[in-house]
Amino acid sequence: VALIQTQMAPAVDAGDVVSPAVDLVLGASACCLACVFTNPLEVVKTRLQLQGELQAPGTYPRPYRGFVSSVAAIARADGLWGLQKGLAAGLLYQGLMNGVRFYCYSLACQAGLTQQPGGTVVAGAVAGALGAFVGSPAYLVKTQLQAQTVAVMAVGHQHQHQSVLGALESIWRRQGLLGLWRGVGGAVLRVTVGSAAQLATFASAKAWVQERQWLLEDSWLVTLAGGMISSIAVAAVMTPFDVVSTRLYNQPVDRAGRGQLYGGLTDCLVKICQQEGPLALYKGLGLAYLRLGPHTILSMFFWDELRKLAARAQHQGT
Repeated sequence: VALIQTQMAPAVDAGDVVSPAVDLVLGASACCLACVFTNPLEVVKTRLQLQGELQAPGTYPRPYRGFVSSVAAIARADGLWGLQKGLAAGLLYQGLMNGVRFYCYSLACQAGLTQQPGGTVVAGAVAGALGAFVGSPAYLVKTQLQAQTVAVMAVGHQHQHQSVLGALESIWRRQGLLGLWRGVGGAVLRVTVGSAAQLATFASAKAWVQERQWLLEDSWLVTLAGGMISSIAVAAVMTPFDVVSTRLYNQPVDRAGRGQLYGGLTDCLVKICQQEGPLALYKGLGLAYLRLGPHTILSMFFWDELRKLAARAQHQGT
């Protein structure tokens, strides 16, 4: 999201600058709108990442095989609305995480930190880490809700939550306040690595597309192509941490709130590699890539349009 501001800023008139507080609201709203369209990909990705948990390849049933067959399987088992499982929690996560990211990055821009060498990457990574920390309880619930399904299609631990509020209340009651932030280490690292990789590759990917002159220079298709190319690198470096986050968030816990499968980030990485093989860290890679590009572009589009509306409203009020 920090990248969105960096790349879109030149297209916004100087008089259209909005405050960090307004950017918080606009950024959160834009990413929530994008989430509505990309949440089905998140559901499929979560199921793929939990499939065969801590089991050797070839020793477990695979109800989910690729994107198209997985979508069909989920629709048959849970109905079409099953593809939007965890949407409310996803919207809460996007609002919290990206609101914080936009706000913090906007403050960094105002302070001139992004003008320093490496400032853009550092500001984006730090803003992303803070956003991931704040939004972690919502991501925890989102993951557990998206994993829930009928017994014959179940993968991973089934938490049996009835709603977002019910899940938050249940976790709070059984595990206390710290239980809501269980697994946050993996989430913070996931977003930090992803933000840094995106910031490091998007500008060069977009410039490469422009140099080829396949598309009109100012066309939105240039941004889309740059985003899709950049997403290859982002998905490659982020997916292992994405798998670990999903496992840490979804694992069952004992009465003391300790994970019954993994002791933490490092233990999760080691166990996955030992029992499932290193390639298991890339479960759901294709879905991660398919989601990243569209989500980034939709976020950019909605953010830019909302920013223009806010700027017009500011001008009319003066």
